Amino acid sequence: MNKIITLFVLSAITLSAKAQQVLPTDEPFGKVSMADLQMTACDFEKDANAEVLIDKADLYYDQTFDIVTDWHERTKIFNDNGKDHADIRIPLDGTNFITGLQAETINLTDGKVEVTKLDKKLVYIRAINNSENEMVFTMPNVKPGCVIDYKYTMTSHYNEYIPSWAFQQQIPVRYSELDTSIPEFFSFATLSNLRAPYSKYVSSQESASLGTGADAFGYTIQKDERMMANVASLSDEPEMSSTADNLQHIIFHLANFKPPYGMVESYSDTWAKVTDELGAEDDFGKQAKRNLTGEEDLINKAKGMPTNDEKIAYLFNSVKSQMKWNEDNSWHTNDGVSKAWDAKSGNATEINLILYHLLKKSGVDAAMPMLVSTREHGKVNPAFTFLQQFNRTVVYIPVDSTKSYVLDASGRYNMYYETPYNLLNSSGFYLNLDTKENGTIFLQRTTPSFQLVYINAEIKPEGKMGGSVQISSYSYNRVNNLKRYQTDGEAKYIDYLRDDDNNLKISALKLDNIEVDTLPLMQSFDFNLDLAGSDDSYIYFTPNMFSRTHKNPFLSEDRFTDIDFGYLHNLTVNGVYKIPAGYTIDALPKSVSMSLPDKSIIFKRIVGQQDGTIVVRYSIAYKKSLFFKEDYADFHEFYKKMYEMLNDQIVLKKS
Repeated sequence: MNKIITLFVLSAITLSAKAQQVLPTDEPFGKVSMADLQMTACDFEKDANAEVLIDKADLYYDQTFDIVTDWHERTKIFNDNGKDHADIRIPLDGTNFITGLQAETINLTDGKVEVTKLDKKLVYIRAINNSENEMVFTMPNVKPGCVIDYKYTMTSHYNEYIPSWAFQQQIPVRYSELDTSIPEFFSFATLSNLRAPYSKYVSSQESASLGTGADAFGYTIQKDERMMANVASLSDEPEMSSTADNLQHIIFHLANFKPPYGMVESYSDTWAKVTDELGAEDDFGKQAKRNLTGEEDLINKAKGMPTNDEKIAYLFNSVKSQMKWNEDNSWHTNDGVSKAWDAKSGNATEINLILYHLLKKSGVDAAMPMLVSTREHGKVNPAFTFLQQFNRTVVYIPVDSTKSYVLDASGRYNMYYETPYNLLNSSGFYLNLDTKENGTIFLQRTTPSFQLVYINAEIKPEGKMGGSVQISSYSYNRVNNLKRYQTDGEAKYIDYLRDDDNNLKISALKLDNIEVDTLPLMQSFDFNLDLAGSDDSYIYFTPNMFSRTHKNPFLSEDRFTDIDFGYLHNLTVNGVYKIPAGYTIDALPKSVSMSLPDKSIIFKRIVGQQDGTIVVRYSIAYKKSLFFKEDYADFHEFYKKMYEMLNDQIVLKKS
């Protein structure tokens, strides 16, 4: 990723003065109005804990064609809950550096303006991983009602890359402006995710000259001012895909470079070009062919296995067990696969290129690297050939028209036959380093993941219930439950099974098939429950138990983001409840079946009784995992009715 080496010599460059338009809500650093200091709430989002008053960047190319960005951010802190916005982290990637940092906190104390400047000694650089750092500082003297104000200049030697710009944040933004001044030599494509038009957009051109004397020639600079005002915050909503997907933002991608002399050089404007570039990269294609210390033992053992499936399972589990992910997500390698293998630690791409290398050496010829984006990083747009959309490389193995593997050996709980959950409902870009074959595919699981709950219980006349439970967890349910059990420990896992019911006691918990990832995780335990509300005449209980479907997560009447469950899910709860002697059924829910209009979710409740026993079966089947916000009204109403039925009680009356 070296800086573009131009085909001409820069001797002098003269730019005409940049025309700046001062907008009413834009103020320079340090000049905070009395109205803002006295403000007690955001005008357009009254319950906000803090508000961004100004978020502005002026980006341009300097005389050596480095990218320079002058940043200014100002935030109002309304209350104690907003104080965490005074902890500042500015990302650095090794190609950029910061100068000219100025920061201060402004308070209105007894009617007087009090300014506290940041002590530069408290600013430090924190390493995130081998390739990424961040500048960290905390604003001083932060109190409810204060305004924090800071600015800095960031210079990047990587002039092919303009960072994306978010007009929206997780707190409201009163004023957000991005100004770009780009010489005609650089042509950027843009991808916008905006739900409203710009409050202001000005596009113009400015003349500039390059060189001196007889060699001088003119060129133009494309200037764009993009501004949005009064942008509401993006709050977390249940089952939204990620913040990155839903923030209103704009992404830049260098399409081509046109020097005044020489050929136009295109950049990744087709997936075929991306394939050629990656195959030649030292930190990608060449790394995939590096030999590994002691690899012969693994390769020879895999070669001796009769089927590709056995080779894939063996090598996947071998790499997963021997390598430790260093928490770094990059689509390329950092230290290289050989060093990572020797250290038994590396980023996700290094681990998976090691797996790819071993698979190819063992005769799994269909294996290919695949660039993907994790759920928190955001969904990939296949029409936008931009490598920064990706943050990880995995291994893709097409088997036939109906079967393929997406392997990520960097995750401790990943399984070779399941596409990792955090890659679902996005696209992956695969490339064959030998034949140059490439393509994008949508990563999804077309069959549901099951969770089966079996309850055998006896109700006692003193208003108690006791019995045994078996839960069978398949696929992603297996992964989620096993990870929770091994990460949190048994005590917290039992609390999870109790689902905040303080009247419920669980004992004799046992988990089977922990080591066999091709089998469901079997959880069995005994329980005792005090039935709240019961008295000498009546016993009340809800038969929907151990399903974690008691609290409807979709209570809000409005929805601003799409619902993304990630995968199809089928839940079945079967309960057998023995009625105590001397009691009869006073109220019994009816059997019912209902669905969304498009049959994408089907809910069934079947209730029966015989010989002093009540049998209840609940089932929820999802036929799709993505639901658009435009269809939320029907979805919301369905969930409301479904949870009412899930929480219907059975009433027993003493004879």
